[in-house]
Amino acid sequence: MSRPPRRSPRPAARLHLHAQRSKILDLRLMGLERVQFAMLSLEGPDLYASAGGLGVRATELCQCLANLGFPTHLFFVGDPELPARETRFQGNLVLHRWGQWLSARHPRGVYDGEAEKVADYASSLPPWLVENLVAPAAEKGLSTVFLAEEWQTVPAVLNLGRLLAERGLEHHALVLWNANNLFGFDGVDWSGLQQVAGLTTVSRYMKHRMWLWGVNPMVVPNGIPDRWLAPVPEAQTRALREIFPDLLLTKVGRYDPDKRWVMAMQALGELKRRGLQPRLLARGGSEPHREAVREEARRQGLSWAELRLSSRASALEVFDEMARHAEADVLEMCFYVHEDFMRVLYAGADAVLANSGNEPFGLVGLEVMACGGLVFTGSTGEDYARTFSNCVVVETDDPREIVESTISLRSAPALVAEMRKHGRRTASRYLWERVAADLFQKIKFVAAVRGIPLSAP
Repeated sequence: MSRPPRRSPRPAARLHLHAQRSKILDLRLMGLERVQFAMLSLEGPDLYASAGGLGVRATELCQCLANLGFPTHLFFVGDPELPARETRFQGNLVLHRWGQWLSARHPRGVYDGEAEKVADYASSLPPWLVENLVAPAAEKGLSTVFLAEEWQTVPAVLNLGRLLAERGLEHHALVLWNANNLFGFDGVDWSGLQQVAGLTTVSRYMKHRMWLWGVNPMVVPNGIPDRWLAPVPEAQTRALREIFPDLLLTKVGRYDPDKRWVMAMQALGELKRRGLQPRLLARGGSEPHREAVREEARRQGLSWAELRLSSRASALEVFDEMARHAEADVLEMCFYVHEDFMRVLYAGADAVLANSGNEPFGLVGLEVMACGGLVFTGSTGEDYARTFSNCVVVETDDPREIVESTISLRSAPALVAEMRKHGRRTASRYLWERVAADLFQKIKFVAAVRGIPLSAP
């Protein structure tokens, strides 16, 4: 395949983004000028509280709202060693690390002791929200919009709805509940949830899957921050390709059967048998499925090296470690990979395998596109994916589909360059500011249906 593009985006791109933000602010003034936001999510910006895409979504969406000038609060189960309350973005964003006493008892991360945390979140947070957020705002003529995420927040949302009604504040608060995946759906009180909240989800695929539970959510996609569109340092992508000059693939994600890691190993083995010298840079986790992935790699005759570095390792140190293990077929990065270096991997690889079998949205795919990378996506929730236009869509679980597409693209450098360019263009349509405009319209619609005034008389 062709090497990643080295051309920087046009200087006008930044001016275009500023103009776009001005339009979003205009939308805010068209009915949302008297609104504050509060997001309810177990995950958040702390390393302790970030287990996947939900933590990214909660963090970035709240930062976007704060940047647009809205008072915004994020209530999440955070690091017990950090302040319980922290203010950012000129005071517009307030982080609330909830239930830190439980986090201290369960130090392994946000989902350690999950049942206890969900129960405490549901019982202790809603009264605080009503007394300290909704009621004071109502006295000032402000409405509060709650954005709740995932099944773990449903009990809190139900309690919040009950307390708002008891206090006569139900017309001063609007609740949206969002589903990022299907986890926990069997335990959700769908009837009760729809009475107190408008439902949203992240893709048409998820919308259609949720019909099976008798609900019809609105689609508000995930987004990416504009920093993902910044040029990737050329020196670092060159250094990466000097270590891996032939065929370089990257795969990032939990070791989960849905992520089709086994399929990736099978494709890598077949590419090697075809006479190529493929290398896979892998970043997984500590999930049990890792052993099945390693066993498949052994069956395929692939050598595996573990790269172990400090989370503070510099790019030069990472490159040195990669060079020491450059003969391995799979190089597993067993350390925290910072976003800046992840962008180098995405831009520098010949392809990034985001070939999940069940992917409700596909955030990695958008991130790769934003970097000018070439991504192989699955074919479920990635509404933005157009095969051989801005990516390669993998339709089956047969590894030969990856193999044949990879070999074909190696002989079509002009097509690859065009796909990378179109990918960047696609990613620019999913900046959080654009997603926020869609979200605002959904909020105003739900408010009109429920008779909740969001603007000053």
